[in-house]
Amino acid sequence: MSAIDIHPVSFDLWTTDKAAFVKAFGESFAEIGFAIVSDHTIPTQTMARAAAETKAFFAQAASTKAKYADPENGHQRGYSPIGTENAKGRTVADLKEFWHTGRDLPEDSPYRATMKATPQVEEQPDFNAATSELFDALDSFGTDILRAIALHLGLEETYFDYKVNHGNSILRLLHYPPQDTSPPQDAERAAAHEDINLITLLLGAEEAGLQAQHRNGDWIDINAPEGAVVINAGDMLQRLTAWHIPSTTHRVTNPSAARAKFPRYAAPFFLHPNNDFLIDPLPEYVAKTGKVEAPILAGDYLNERLREIGLLKT
Repeated sequence: MSAIDIHPVSFDLWTTDKAAFVKAFGESFAEIGFAIVSDHTIPTQTMARAAAETKAFFAQAASTKAKYADPENGHQRGYSPIGTENAKGRTVADLKEFWHTGRDLPEDSPYRATMKATPQVEEQPDFNAATSELFDALDSFGTDILRAIALHLGLEETYFDYKVNHGNSILRLLHYPPQDTSPPQDAERAAAHEDINLITLLLGAEEAGLQAQHRNGDWIDINAPEGAVVINAGDMLQRLTAWHIPSTTHRVTNPSAARAKFPRYAAPFFLHPNNDFLIDPLPEYVAKTGKVEAPILAGDYLNERLREIGLLKT
């Protein structure tokens, strides 16, 4: 295991010295594609409230949770049971269940045609408000992080603002159950994979297991301080930057025998561009890397990838 440490970057620096924040954040991204940001803008009470509601939701009966599953929509909203998702290129499903909260769109939004509303949990009304509040806080903070990435890329600071303001972003509430018996062969809590979206913002988990693959091939434990946000690049940002910012391979390993009886919870926020945003590789980075991929609409690319990981069946 690599001994490389990821040093947190304080978001306070963004308000006092943007250039210094962009430099520190960019260097961390360049090293392993992950960065840790402390002193962020997401209220502690918002995170705590959503965490408590998440644990209460997953403690409900399987039949209750199943009421909120939507396999025909690729499980993009509501509940997904264990065995739903596998990493790209694998047939063994991950050992996790999860909930998806999406963007609350205005009634007259044209994006309603491709983005369903999040189901409301009747048995747990506080869950709906708590998760929506956390979505909004992460969405706002993610826009700020994209402004830092835009500056890192030499673009206008607001380059992403109106490319993600109606994005099909998702707050995923994850539950990895205790492993009271040995898991099936080759099954992991989350097998090695890359994220589909632009960037992912991850609130820290109580239990260990998250690892990122360094560009030298080593796996690095990602242990963020309490309250910090872990940020990684996804496939859409990789494609847009002609692989200048590579999508980060990561996984969640099975627990040690000593920790197998403990569940693991996590809350990644997958920040997506608007479905009609054309992911067309930036010419200045195509010139640098030589990697050319055909332009594709963000919505089409998402559906393509959802089929690859087993969430869309057709």
